[in-house]
Amino acid sequence: MNAAVKPRISGLPPSRYPWYVRLILRMQQRKYGQAFEPARLWGRIPRAFLMFTLLYRSLDRAASPLDPVLRSLVQVRISQINWCAFCVDLNSATALERHGSREKLAALADYEISPLFSDRERAALAYAEAVTDSARRVDDALFAQLQRHFPDQEIVELTALIAFQNMSSKFNAALGVPAQGFCATGPEKR
Repeated sequence: MNAAVKPRISGLPPSRYPWYVRLILRMQQRKYGQAFEPARLWGRIPRAFLMFTLLYRSLDRAASPLDPVLRSLVQVRISQINWCAFCVDLNSATALERHGSREKLAALADYEISPLFSDRERAALAYAEAVTDSARRVDDALFAQLQRHFPDQEIVELTALIAFQNMSSKFNAALGVPAQGFCATGPEKR
């Protein structure tokens, strides 16, 4: 994380967190070389943080019926809309780990017209945008388009992922959590 850019509120010293929050922070440190600043902030409300972590793990699991790259693309797009630099950074890095392409990440804000995206991806991204933008709503035409590409179980899981990412990115954006340097994908686009 850039030392000059700090969140509006800081996390606590490690000794002030319960053991299970310290364990999660250590696991992040081991895997990513640093603990996530949002985890340090969520750690201020330990039980909520534990449930938040469990919810994410239940949505982002190997057995999910949703393709891992698609999950990441949806999460990055929601993060762009919500102006969450941390989420764009981490979710872009995750997309690349899952064999997503830098080209798709760079074209994500223009997915509707980019030839890089499949109709299935466009349907999921349009749905994610409609759910995310409170000035819009999911109408019957959009939902019918989604149903052409996804069975009901996948729609429920996609909706849960969208809701989770909105909570996460809005939390981080409101608290001014900066990117931590996991991925360099270029400028954020709304």
